[in-house]
Amino acid sequence: MAVEPVIRIQTAGFDAGAEIAAASRGRANVGAVVSFTGLCRAEEGRLTALELEHYPGMAEAQIGRIAGEAIARWPLLALTVIHRVGRIEAGDDIVLVVAAATHRQAAFDAASFVMDFLKSEAPFWKKEHRRDGADGGWVEARHADEEALLRWR
Repeated sequence: MAVEPVIRIQTAGFDAGAEIAAASRGRANVGAVVSFTGLCRAEEGRLTALELEHYPGMAEAQIGRIAGEAIARWPLLALTVIHRVGRIEAGDDIVLVVAAATHRQAAFDAASFVMDFLKSEAPFWKKEHRRDGADGGWVEARHADEEALLRWR
């Protein structure tokens, strides 16, 4: 039976515990569930929030491609990817990846793979809201994120 990934883009926060439980519920062969939750950093007090925008339809399709590649590479039993958009306050959740597999290494690798590709290839744009009120501008892509992809190619 092929794994159908759960992919959601939403403005509301999410319940990571409930999503982790859903990834293993009713799946007797799950031996490992690995999750990653990304949070909005205050950047040592410099930021109050990030504003995330996406291209509807394109973002879901790209995340679907990334998830599909993870499912093809590792023997996953479940995969969930949730990404928030809109204004996200410092300390709030932004992204959740949950990978369930029979063995831990597949779950770890798949979750890491999905996050590395989300950071570089998913069409999201981030604008900083600074504590001092200055225009934070749009966040540029980071070289380190691009370099992280090299281990998967």
